[in-house]
Amino acid sequence: MEKEYDVHTTTRRNFLALSGISLLAAAGCGTAAGSAGGARNTTTVRYQGSSGAVSPLELAAALGHLGDLKLDWVGDTISGPQDIQSVASGQTDIGGAFNGAVVKLAARKAPITSVVSYYGADQHAFNGFYVSEKSTIRGARDLVGKKVGMNTLGAHHEAMLDIYLKKNGLSPSEAEQVERIVVPPVNTEQALRQGQIEVAVLGGILRDKALETGGIRKLFSDYDLRGSFSAGTYVLTDRFIEQNPETVRTLVTGVGKALDWSRATSREEVVARLSEIIAKRKRNESAEAIKYFRSYGVAAPGGRIEAEELSVWSDWLTDRGEIKGGQVDIPDLYTNEFNKTPATKGS
Repeated sequence: MEKEYDVHTTTRRNFLALSGISLLAAAGCGTAAGSAGGARNTTTVRYQGSSGAVSPLELAAALGHLGDLKLDWVGDTISGPQDIQSVASGQTDIGGAFNGAVVKLAARKAPITSVVSYYGADQHAFNGFYVSEKSTIRGARDLVGKKVGMNTLGAHHEAMLDIYLKKNGLSPSEAEQVERIVVPPVNTEQALRQGQIEVAVLGGILRDKALETGGIRKLFSDYDLRGSFSAGTYVLTDRFIEQNPETVRTLVTGVGKALDWSRATSREEVVARLSEIIAKRKRNESAEAIKYFRSYGVAAPGGRIEAEELSVWSDWLTDRGEIKGGQVDIPDLYTNEFNKTPATKGS
């Protein structure tokens, strides 16, 4: 059973003791003052964005689904693990990452909870591993000794690479010989074309733009490996949830409605709205890539979270030796309690 909250009876002192939160995190998560019992709710939520892209959180605000909540953009990030670490340390209030990164951070006793899915893989929104059309790389064993460029290590792209290598019979020692290189997403296509890396992980907008240019071919994708699935969740600290239940309900439901709107609305209208959002926020960024947007890839209506979406990565991390078996309690990692979106697609 997923995590449940009692926002009326848990005092700040008891909550901190029960959660095992560090003094550093306790000091950093002071977005809303007062005890949880007082149920005070902040009206400003700090977050990190992504250059040239619009997150479901930002879309929810633009569509008016966040009510009087104000989003406070504190900068951009290209790393999911960094984004949720910023949440755990109190630098931001909400952040998102690949579910494996969420599991890994929770295993370190970070007091965080996943509250809604925000990205995934489907026939439109998949992450592909691409090589040059002239490349001799045709299969998993051809990757030994080669450089694979991805946005960050220990997250979604590396997990998919590991799954692909294992599925195709490579031993752990052989898999270790595949070099994983961190490359900013906006530079990955260029790094591939210039021969700085042999394989480029490209997803969504950047993938379609690269394919339009031509000269590359897909080796495999996360969708090829696992079909449609939600891959990442937004997280909040447990303390933030306890102190701001109405804010959390608005945030989660707003994101869920934005995801459902993006599915039910024509692609042309969605792209137009995303382009408008980028233009209005004036962050000195290009909106060129947004015209390639197709889907956020979230599988469940309203972004609801399924236990398997976290447990599969707990198993992966255990196989890698990064966490111990049973180190995390999956039902305690997430909650759908605050998600009030209708339970049918397109609503």
